[in-house]
Amino acid sequence: MSAEVAPTSSAAAFTAARAQQRAALVAYLPAGYPSVDQGIDAITALVDAGVDVVEVGLPYSDPSMDGPVIQRAVDVALRGGVRTADVLRTVEAVARTGTPTVVMSYWNPILRYGPQAFARDLAAAGGAGAITPDLVPDEDPVWIEAARAHDLDTVFLVAPSSSDERLRLTAQACRGFVYVSSTMGVTGSRAEVGAAAAALVERTRKVTDLAAAVGLGVSSGSQAAEIARFADGVIVGSAFVQRMLDANDPTSGRRDAAELASELAAGVRSARS
Repeated sequence: MSAEVAPTSSAAAFTAARAQQRAALVAYLPAGYPSVDQGIDAITALVDAGVDVVEVGLPYSDPSMDGPVIQRAVDVALRGGVRTADVLRTVEAVARTGTPTVVMSYWNPILRYGPQAFARDLAAAGGAGAITPDLVPDEDPVWIEAARAHDLDTVFLVAPSSSDERLRLTAQACRGFVYVSSTMGVTGSRAEVGAAAAALVERTRKVTDLAAAVGLGVSSGSQAAEIARFADGVIVGSAFVQRMLDANDPTSGRRDAAELASELAAGVRSARS
């Protein structure tokens, strides 16, 4: 790994978006798809198209929440031999754009790597922090301690099923932002945004001043605008991956994903006009 990149907290992006009276656009792509270098090119294209925060997915062979679209891309990455070092290289390349970059990872890969070592290396790569969708904050405090030691964001998920007490505990353990799952179940684009999303954002805001970003299902500019009217951030993943999967080649996939990013960026910027 090259010289350290100064980390930028994801909270800075939400603050900047709020100053512009809009929601932030958060984009997910898995590292190593279609290849490590092509994945970096795709993510930087999304940044150029208006993405405010990047989630770099750490490919994992036993996902519990990824829908079929993301699973297909992750399988390509794993068969291509992508490793955690490649994920960190991706983070480093994207962070150099000045865009807050977090890793989205299941807990087991971080545990195998070593939480302290992962936090150290993620910070050295310029990563803002990590989203751990299958880890609840009171289940294993080791990650929070490691992340705090390196000034990293710790982003946990809340869902419509979260009790008020669970919501409070989760939000208090978050740094950077709170990931609000708009629906129950696995990820994937949906025709409609879950009706529970606005209510869950309102509940989240009662227990934290952190930004509440809504994910799971956004696939169009109109959906992004709908969520941006009540949330602090709009998270999009499967729709970007689908554009790349549908393309004839990586160059076309990168272009198509960037076009979607432009549409989504316009949506979040128009929502409160």
